[in-house]
Amino acid sequence: MARAQTAFADAKGNLHPTPEKATLADLAEMLGRSGAENDMTDGFAKRIFEKRDEIQRIFAEHDALTEREPAAVVTLSDRRAGGGRG
Repeated sequence: MARAQTAFADAKGNLHPTPEKATLADLAEMLGRSGAENDMTDGFAKRIFEKRDEIQRIFAEHDALTEREPAAVVTLSDRRAGGGRG
């Protein structure tokens, strides 16, 4: 007898049994996966997925730094030349 099952599609439309596996497939594709399913890119994708909170925090901090007023941004070379604050 046929039965209904839940599946999750990645960006290419491939079905996966969990949302995590679909997301990992999308990450691997974005990273340039080529070849076998157990490709090294799968490991990178999984690591990114596992560390996503930390990665998002790092990017948020970067965005906060780069959204400052131009006068408030001081480069390392400015500090070495004595022209920076701090």
